[in-house]
Parts: sequence; structure tokens; C-alpha cells
Amino acid sequence: MKSNRVDRSLEIEQAQLRGFARSISEIEWLLLILVVLYLFVTRPDLAQEPAVLAILFVFAGFVLAFRYMRVLAARPGIKIVLEILAMLAFVTGVLAVAIGVNSPLINLYLLPIITAALALGKRAVVLVMLLVVCCYVLLAMLEGGTDALNARLAAEALGVLTPLLLVAFSTTLLAENINASKQRIRALSDRDELTSLYKRGAFLRLAEREHTSAARNGRPYSILMVDIEGLKSINDTYGHEAGNRAVKLVADALERLTRSSDIVARYGDDEFVVLLTEADRTIAEEVAQRIRNVVFSTTLEVDVKMVRVKVGVGVATFPEDGNAIAPILSAADRAMYKDKHDRTPPKGRLVIRRR
Repeated sequence: MKSNRVDRSLEIEQAQLRGFARSISEIEWLLLILVVLYLFVTRPDLAQEPAVLAILFVFAGFVLAFRYMRVLAARPGIKIVLEILAMLAFVTGVLAVAIGVNSPLINLYLLPIITAALALGKRAVVLVMLLVVCCYVLLAMLEGGTDALNARLAAEALGVLTPLLLVAFSTTLLAENINASKQRIRALSDRDELTSLYKRGAFLRLAEREHTSAARNGRPYSILMVDIEGLKSINDTYGHEAGNRAVKLVADALERLTRSSDIVARYGDDEFVVLLTEADRTIAEEVAQRIRNVVFSTTLEVDVKMVRVKVGVGVATFPEDGNAIAPILSAADRAMYKDKHDRTPPKGRLVIRRR
């Protein structure tokens, strides 16, 4: 199940990047509008310079191309990196040809920094900050030559860039906290509270992905439907706390008897489902028998009594029992009910032994 959790996290991360990549053009348009307003309000003479106009039009064309031509739509991470670099180049170009290093527009470096913090994380922010420092030094050298590289420049850079660094640090911490909260919420939504196994919906999503992979590569897989027999009797006789312990007992047994690549879920109040990857019917039947034996051999202590729980297990295999998840689940469900009614030892649904 560890690999399934990793795959699920990667899918979510890619989906988040795709969503952010679609909206990053709004940040770029904001950057462009701020530069245009500043130039036309404070320095209308510079706004007419061919070099300035060329930079504005090139950046606008870049934004349009990435927004409407779906450039690198399948690689959102690379797309975001290129757009951050374009924003850095745009701000640096405007400062270099029009205004200079001491302009208030130096604060526009915040936009690519914040973008990196929200979309790419801490390492990306560090790299962007290093690029901003390099751009600042380059701008200073364009104005004053190599003589500008002195202690005064270092002090000025510290005063100008420290607020940017603080914003970068704060935004990164905020983004990490938000992502951690999202992961906890997703874990709660995908996991059963009592057993910590996958819920039904999460299982069906993961099972569909495994089915697609198995069908493409010609690999078998098996599904086990597991039903706790007599759970209602335990609840009625000993209370729901004892019933919850019986459910947890079966869940723990299923986790012990399956591999990390398998998918185990609580399918209902007294039902579980297991997807055994790359397992044919022979292997699945062996696992099913081990589950029956281990569950029955594990005693549940309730007050002064020892309760043994019995489970029915049904087996269905791809491709013999169906060419999609739904019919295979149905076949496993039918096999489970047949198993419950056909198996006689041990007799009865619930065995109670007094000490």
C-alpha cells in the first residue's frame, strides 16, 4: 500500500501543478500591467522607447503563447519554471534599459519569488533568490561598471533584498503548512477512521488504475471479498466496542497477510476487499485460506470470555472472472457468500470459549 500512497501523492501533486500552471498567466498579466502603469504614469518618455516597447511586446507574446497555445501543457512543472524565468528576465530587462537598479520596480521580483514558493517549494525559492541576487548585481554593473562591486553595493543589496528574502521565507512556510493540511485532509477522506484502511471510494479509484495497468501489460490480479460472520451477534451480545475490536482484528490480519503493493480497504460495516496485484487464482486461494486461518486462530477477549471470529472469503481473478473491476467484484462477492454457506468447520458463526 505504500507504493499506492506514493502514486496517489504524485497524482495529486501533478494535478495541483496543472491547476497552478493554468492560472500563472494571471500573475504574468499583473506583472505586465504594473510595469506599463508605472512607465506611463511616471516616465511616459521612457514608455515610448523602442527597447522598452520591444520588451513589453515580447513578454506579452510569451504570456499569450503559453496561455492559449498550451505550450508544455503535459509538463506543468517545466512550464512553471520557464514562466518564472521569463518573469525574472522581464523585470531585469525593464530595469536595465529604462529605469535602473534603484527603481521601486525592483520589488516586482516578489512575483516570481511568490510563484516559486507556492508552486515549487523551498528549493525553487532558494534558486530564484540566487537568480534575483545575480540580476541585482548585473544591473549595478550595467550602471556603474565593475567599480560598482564594492562594500556600498553589498550594503544596498542587503537593504533592498532582505525584505524579498523575508517574504520568500514566509510564503514558503505558509505554502508548506497549507500543503501539509491538505495532505492530512486527503488522508482522512481516503482512510477509514477505525481501521486506517482505504475507504470504498479510494479502493475503487486505485483498483481501476491497477486494472488498466494489468490489462495493458497482460498481468493477472485477484480480488478477495472478506466478510466478518456474526458481527451483529458480537455487537448485540457484547456491545459495539467489542464489535469494533473484531473489525480491527480482521483489518490487522489483512494488513499482515498482504504485500505493500496490494490494496486493502474496508468495503462496508463488516466487509473488506483486497486487491492482490500480479496474483493468479492459485495464489489468491492460498492467501484466502491463510486469512481464514489467521483470523479464526486470533482470539478476541471480551470480559471473561474468549471470542473467535470467523470470516468468509470469496476469490475472483482477472481476466477469468471479468474484463472490468465491477464484474470481478461481483464474482468475488458471489464467491464470498458461497464460501460462507459451504464451509462447515468450525460450525456456527461465532465460537465462544470460557476461560
